[in-house]
Amino acid sequence: MMDSCALDQRMIRKAEGAILNRTSRLIVVVERCTNDHNYSAILRTVEALGVQHVYIIAPQCIQSTLTNHVDEADDIKDVELKRSSGPVVKRASESEKRDRAMHHLYARKATEWLTVTDFEDTKACIDALRKDNYQIWATDLGQVATCLTEEELGIHAEENGGRLIPEKVAIVFGTEAVGCTTEMLNAADLRVYLPLRGFADSLNLSVATSLVVHQLFVLDPTLVGGMSEDERKQLRKAWYSKLASQRLLSSRDKKHRVKLTTYLQACELLDKKKLAGERLEEDELKKLGKKAAKQAELDAIESKLAVDSYLAVKDLVDNPPAPITDMRRADEHRTCYVGKNTKNIHGDAWKDMPATANQQGKQMATASFFRQRVASQNSDE
Repeated sequence: MMDSCALDQRMIRKAEGAILNRTSRLIVVVERCTNDHNYSAILRTVEALGVQHVYIIAPQCIQSTLTNHVDEADDIKDVELKRSSGPVVKRASESEKRDRAMHHLYARKATEWLTVTDFEDTKACIDALRKDNYQIWATDLGQVATCLTEEELGIHAEENGGRLIPEKVAIVFGTEAVGCTTEMLNAADLRVYLPLRGFADSLNLSVATSLVVHQLFVLDPTLVGGMSEDERKQLRKAWYSKLASQRLLSSRDKKHRVKLTTYLQACELLDKKKLAGERLEEDELKKLGKKAAKQAELDAIESKLAVDSYLAVKDLVDNPPAPITDMRRADEHRTCYVGKNTKNIHGDAWKDMPATANQQGKQMATASFFRQRVASQNSDE
């Protein structure tokens, strides 16, 4: 089944398609990644390939190289771009800032559909993998590593019950500069590398992750959908409700919710100033005085939204609709995630392309679906 604007329950069907293709047999482990561009690219890629679990050792904040929180590509004013090592990039162009902001945005969206587990150190991650009976495969450019080909992995297949890929395996990627730590390499059941054919003997971390994970799925197609039904049901509960919650509020209510959240974030900063012994201005004190009321208002919105989201999808969790099996978007839903200036510069070259055509599909169809279900459930009670 392909995606279509005319398809009923399309977002639920798309979620179901992703759930049925998800795997828990393969865990991607990222050990001490130091570049947030790579970090966000890895998260986005492994989600797209169907991996559910990502383990991060000594994670850095994916927003750490932007001084301000950026939610939209055009919201770039007053943003400073920082290197992963800390210093500000003094002459960063607007396009560079926007590109970094979009990577952060994509990473945050990807983590909505991933189970990300953080570990403070390598030992804690190794212990968790051993406890859950995962074999550890560490990527390594050393000459003792095994090439990720059917021929070379076949040598170890007998150890894995005749499988090229173990029943449960964690593939580990190390830091950009030096790869996996000695501790991880020593703990690994196997060191592996991707076959390369040029003068370059290494790849960018996010590129290497993409190619290696894809290669594992090629070597063992049964990884696709390698997940228990119990875990699938848990994902349905979480994902279906999340899809509903993202669409039940009106545009006006969403804006009000953002304003409340922003207000409370500002209050948190004022609380920190107060605790540090700094003197607050009169208007700042007034703002803090309204904090409890604003928090109660936001809590009420979130509570009602949680209840409504559950009502909208509760019967679908046990009886999901037929899934979309081709995850590509319909042309009507394709769009170009670049700024207006970029679109204008490339206007002639991009003319009549699906991603720039701005085709008008049926607006708010999914939102209406969820809202009608909530109304129906309320009328039945």
